[in-house]
Amino acid sequence: MEQKTGDTGMNVRLLAHTPDADAVCTAAGRSCYSERPSADLLRENDNEKVLGVIVGMGHHSVIEHAVFTFSVEGVSRVLTHQLVRHRIASFSQQSQRYVPLKAPTYVVPDSVKADPRSAALYENTMEKIWDAYNRLSEIVPAEDARYILPNGCTTNITITMNARELLHFFSLRCCERAQWEIRDLSEKMLALCKEVSPVIFRDAGPPCVRGPCPEGKLSCGRPRCSLRNHAV
Repeated sequence: MEQKTGDTGMNVRLLAHTPDADAVCTAAGRSCYSERPSADLLRENDNEKVLGVIVGMGHHSVIEHAVFTFSVEGVSRVLTHQLVRHRIASFSQQSQRYVPLKAPTYVVPDSVKADPRSAALYENTMEKIWDAYNRLSEIVPAEDARYILPNGCTTNITITMNARELLHFFSLRCCERAQWEIRDLSEKMLALCKEVSPVIFRDAGPPCVRGPCPEGKLSCGRPRCSLRNHAV
């Protein structure tokens, strides 16, 4: 399964996940109140009834048993600098030390695209940077030449998070106040998660999906409650 973005080149794929994650987490939750082990409770077919209540009450430890791994390509290092601030996760990012970046590949913000003068300045600057990078790479090690590369250059990264951390991630990064590129990524990841684990991620997304916005005066004023019933 994958989610793509047009001009930015972002491509998000769900590489692997805990099979029947909803059922596994439901069994784990039920085992806390049963004499039977979770293995015997796995096929009770009451995911919505049991797990929905558990997650809705905020008891999220049971969904730590579900793990999801994503392949992400065509994103900027602006995005990945924000991404790695999420501590309870595993990241494997394309190395600029060992992977030569001969051709200019970078993300162009919509605000730049919208203004011809800004777009021309942006494109010309990027071309000059890559020309300098290629020339430097012939003189010094690539690991030193890369210091000249911009935050906007593209990269690939593999992300693994458990479901509890994903709920936290979606709460922060699906918000309208999140930076646009990482918001785009998080919405694509959420759509993929909902396909395979509809119960765990039923109410996932920004806080306004579940109730009042916690941002107070900083609120964007645009509640996104439509995410509750529709894939993003």
